[in-house]
Order: sequence, then C-alpha cells, then structure tokens
Amino acid sequence: MLHLQLRVPIRLTDEVVAGLTADDAVTNVAVLPGAYTKPHGTMVVADVAREAANPVIARLRDLGLTREGSVMLSEPETLLSGAADDAESAAPGDPDDGVIWDVVENRVRQDSVLSWAFLSFLTLATLIAGVGRLLDQPILIIGAMVVGPEFSPVAALCLALARPRPSLLPRAGRTLAVGFLVAVAVAAPLWALALLVGLAHRADAAVGPQTDFIVQPDVWSFIVALLAGIAGVLALTTSKSGPLVGVFISVTTVPAVGTLALCLGVGVWSEIPGALLQLGVNLAGMVMSGTAALLVQRVVWARLQSTSRLAGLGR
Repeated sequence: MLHLQLRVPIRLTDEVVAGLTADDAVTNVAVLPGAYTKPHGTMVVADVAREAANPVIARLRDLGLTREGSVMLSEPETLLSGAADDAESAAPGDPDDGVIWDVVENRVRQDSVLSWAFLSFLTLATLIAGVGRLLDQPILIIGAMVVGPEFSPVAALCLALARPRPSLLPRAGRTLAVGFLVAVAVAAPLWALALLVGLAHRADAAVGPQTDFIVQPDVWSFIVALLAGIAGVLALTTSKSGPLVGVFISVTTVPAVGTLALCLGVGVWSEIPGALLQLGVNLAGMVMSGTAALLVQRVVWARLQSTSRLAGLGR
C-alpha cells in the first residue's frame, strides 16, 4: 500500500474526498479540517493500493492539488488491515510490480544531481578501478563497480526518453559527463605522481590478463549492458531494490573510466581507445534497454488500469 497525506484547499476538500472514497483501491480515508495553518488547508490522509496509485495521483494533479496544495507519498513497511487487503484485491496486477511514476521520477531527479557526494564517490570508484587495472586484481574492479554512482543519471536518461521528460535529459547528461571528466581530471595527475615516485609502472598498466576485458569490448559487453539496463530500471520502478547491486557489478563503466585515468596518468596511450569504446558500449546498451523496458512498463500498466476501469464500470 501507498500512504497519501494531502494538504487540500478548503474549496476542493469535498471533491477530493469524494474521489478518494469512490475508488475501490483506496481505503482508510480520514479528513482533518483546518489541520494545516501554513498554508491553510484540510489534511486528508488515505491508503491506496500501490498498483492503482498512478490514476489516483493523476486525478489529484488534474484538480490542481500539486499547485494549490500538496501531495506527500510514503510507503509503510507494514499495514495490518482487512480494508487494505480488500483495496489490494480491487487493484489490477501485483503490488511488487506496481510502478508509481511520480515516485520513480522524484528518485532519479534527486539521485542524478551533480553533487559533491556524487563526484566524490565517482572519483573514489575511478581510483579504485585504476588500482585494480594496475595490479590486475578483478576483486578491486568489482569493488569500484559497487562504489560508482553512475547508474542513477543513466536511469534518469532512460526515464527522460521513455516518459518523456525532456527537462531531465540535459541534467542527467551533464551529471554523467561532468562526473566522468572530474573523476579523470583528479585521478590522472595522481597516477602521474605515482609513476614519478615509483608506485606505478607503464608495463603494469598496459598488461593484465585478468582485467584485459576492460579494454577489449566485444558483443558480450553490449549484451551484458543491455541486460543490466533492464534489470536496473526494473529495480528502480518496482519495490525490489536488491538487484541494483548486481547491476553495479555487471557493467564496465567505472572500470573503463578508471583505466582511462590510469593510462592518461602514466602515458599508456594504446589502451585509451579500448577504454573509451568500452565506456560508450556500456552507456549505449544501458540507455537503450532501460528506455525500452520503461516503455513496455508504461504500455502494460496503462492497459491493466484501463481494463480494470472498464470492469468496474461493468459491475
């Protein structure tokens, strides 16, 4: 279930309450007149089945509640209620598969902001990946993949193309581009310094049988990126966040950037084209498949909700 807490202008209170109570997928509706003082308004709370939330939120948006009032969404971990069970039964599909588009959009907007935290984690991941390539240690490459935060702006690009939300495109693209540039700009001089003091050697940076896959992209690199893009957006749009860790350690974006920074720092120019190609292959594959997966979800849920409404009218 999804919990709604609404600040409703007094003139819209009756209409909002009537719409909520008429929906079989909504329950536990409560009205607290005058509960808000800044700004003034009525507090209306309700629980709605997760898979039926999009039409409810759309109606509230059409009433102007997101402009003149407020809509807060939260997901309670546990709700013991027979009425809630009935609301779930009235909603189409399964709760775990329900996609709440406003929640997804808000999440990717927040996570794709070009912040100091994003730059710090990406730079650290880039340095760890560089060490992994230098020492030819796959475990360090995996660690760098987990630390890297780059999937969030990739998911934002997918949502921007699929929903569509054009305003997200430049923001997410800028976060990715600037993030990678900053990470390389910080890491490359450090590798140059490591070369000067004898901690790094060109021969080690250019040879590594266990991590050569980073600079040798092939068709499997693209296939894995496609699969990871689908898994990533499914984890973001449903209530299953665990698979995201698997996505992080499936794609070779951060290892490619880490190798690029290492090669620039120590002067191994022959590895740079392969690292750049690996980065491009992974980004392209994730954006393509992620966008396609979101489009499929939009179509499927639109049909499910349309069928549910028609069934309700027929009763």
